[in-house]
Formats: sequence, C-alpha cells, structure tokens
Amino acid sequence: MNKNELWERLNEVFRDVFDDRKITVDENTTADDIEDWDSLEHINLVEAVEQEFRMRFKMKEVSGMKNVGEMARIIEERGK
Repeated sequence: MNKNELWERLNEVFRDVFDDRKITVDENTTADDIEDWDSLEHINLVEAVEQEFRMRFKMKEVSGMKNVGEMARIIEERGK
C-alpha cells in the first residue's frame, strides 16, 4: 500500500466514523480539529481503523498518539 492509498483509506474511515463527508485529515490533524472527536468517538475511531487495516494497536500506541500522522506511521510500519 502506498502513502496515497493509506491516506485515502484513513480519510474514508474518519468520514464514516464522524458522519461528515467534508472531513479531510492529514499528518497534523488532532482531536481539537474535529468537532465531535471526544473520548467515546476516539474508541470508535480506533476500532474502525483497526478493522479497515486489519491490525490491532497496542494500548501504549493508542495513548501515545498525538496526531493522525502518528497513527498513519504505525499503520505504515505494520504494513511492511
């Protein structure tokens, strides 16, 4: 999977989870940038990303993510 495909798939997951077709995330996107991104939606988001990419995040990875770029890097690393 190339970077463009990864970001397309991530954006689609975010749009589905937050039910907003206008959302576009990038490496610097954080919970502060998306209005409905609270702790409950964070759990839903992580689960949706795990399903989309057929992987599981470790608890320390989830708690350490500061932005969507860190999430993408983990996905990319696991895909190698």
